[in-house]
Amino acid sequence: MMKKIKPWLAVWASMALLALAHFRDVRRGIDITGDGWLASWYTVLVFVIFLGAGAAGVLFLNLAGKRQWRLEQIYPLAGLFLGGLYLFVLPPLSAPDEVSHYISSYQLSSRLMGRQAVSREGKVLVRGMDWFLEDTEGNYTFYKDEDNIWKVLGAQTEDQDWKALGYELREKTYRMIHDIGFLGGEVPQKEMFEEKGEDIAGQTAASIHLTVVTTPVAYAPQALGISLARVLCLDSIWLAYMGRLFNLVFFVALTTLAMRRLPFGKEVLFGVALLPMTLNLSASFSYDVMIMGCLFYFTAVCIDLACAKEKAGWRDIAILMLLMAAAGPCKMIYGVMMGLCLLIPVKKFGGWKKWALSATAVAGAWAVAMILVNSRVITNYVTEAEPVVEWAQEAGYSLSFLLRNPGKLIRIFYQTILWQTETYHLTMIGSYLGNLDQGLDVPYLMVVFFTFCLMALSLRKPGESLLLTRGRRVWIFVVCAACVAAAMGSMLLAWTPVSSKIINGVQGRYFLPFLPVFLMACKNDWLILTKDRNRSILYLMFCANGYTLFRLFSVVCMRT
Repeated sequence: MMKKIKPWLAVWASMALLALAHFRDVRRGIDITGDGWLASWYTVLVFVIFLGAGAAGVLFLNLAGKRQWRLEQIYPLAGLFLGGLYLFVLPPLSAPDEVSHYISSYQLSSRLMGRQAVSREGKVLVRGMDWFLEDTEGNYTFYKDEDNIWKVLGAQTEDQDWKALGYELREKTYRMIHDIGFLGGEVPQKEMFEEKGEDIAGQTAASIHLTVVTTPVAYAPQALGISLARVLCLDSIWLAYMGRLFNLVFFVALTTLAMRRLPFGKEVLFGVALLPMTLNLSASFSYDVMIMGCLFYFTAVCIDLACAKEKAGWRDIAILMLLMAAAGPCKMIYGVMMGLCLLIPVKKFGGWKKWALSATAVAGAWAVAMILVNSRVITNYVTEAEPVVEWAQEAGYSLSFLLRNPGKLIRIFYQTILWQTETYHLTMIGSYLGNLDQGLDVPYLMVVFFTFCLMALSLRKPGESLLLTRGRRVWIFVVCAACVAAAMGSMLLAWTPVSSKIINGVQGRYFLPFLPVFLMACKNDWLILTKDRNRSILYLMFCANGYTLFRLFSVVCMRT
């Protein structure tokens, strides 16, 4: 056993030294704020990370010398463990657009519980105490309308605006969670309610945020978590954590199913699931969880039917229909991934007729979901002659203009690829975590490390069969390239003013749903590793996330 452990002592020693180095950063935050409990939080975080690293070593590397666990057995434990830590270090409402996803989940929760979900003006209704999550500093004043619903009158001063719990992730965010969530403190709004003779706990308030226009299925896990918190009468902080936790469990469950279904490439999917950006999103309210989970499973079913399973049954088709109908309306660009179904030989359907019926069923499920949810958006894209990009208050591109000017379209795509590829790569791996916060990032060396790990996982190992033929690999690259083009095209129409020389709004996280299948297609006859080091690589990625977590915690502590 000691012989197996010795090579990893250097890794654990390096992590310990880095943990001590970042403790100095935590101390700087404590010296400024006086919040000495940050040291206890950091100590517990580091202890848990090292405890998890020890347990993961037993599972990944078989350090105990007992039976070797399969990757699909290890992933649920590793995914929940690391996801739970990211959930703690990057608190609720700190992920991209998470406030809107939270409000959308809250709306669905009310409908599931049979309660009034929106006001007459269409604003989502929340418990009075939960208004704190959207206005943590109590900047707004409230009034009660004729329906006994509390609404925002306005900010107390002109220079104040709403500040959601994790929108600007700073040391005071941790302080709020410490004082209010864990110790049962009072929220800033409580005094305002009491001045008007009201009890905040029994009040209903209208949210100041808009919901996301998409399928309610995307928020089912989060809504269940929120509903349970409301039934148990938990406070706002715990309500937010419950919604995120249910979303994390859903993601881990779907990814585990995908890993079990894959005939090969399990290590690739595992590696993508261990990227800091993936873990950050999986432990949030974001509907990216639904997109990634469904498309990971969709990919696994297609690869299994193409390379392993002898016959495509009606259950397989039903699964593909459900997955595409659930993920498609969230971001229509991923409809391109239906092209993976073409990897499946016609003979496995029993002939062209059954193949055509199956293809129509999958495409039809996606199309019906798109029409029911996104018909207005699609209509605007097609018919809007003079679009306006709201964030820039400038004219935008229309589909008709781009069709009439293909040279302009090619040029802006070319310039975007030249200037933005680096940003796409960084933000896909883990730069700009939180609410696209450039200070909450994975260091560049770690980005390179995670990238090389993925590349190593994608190579063939000794004795591994190449199940994807050259033609199938080329087709997968075509589908992935089409997904990238669709992402860029959609943001060109929706988010890019005509004055811009590049396409705005595209983020690397948009590429995560098809990254596993892209890496699986990279297996070839040219590069074959001499030894199978998949488990060691995955374990190193696990430990690298441990370093990332205590570094992120220390960064937040210094932001006073």
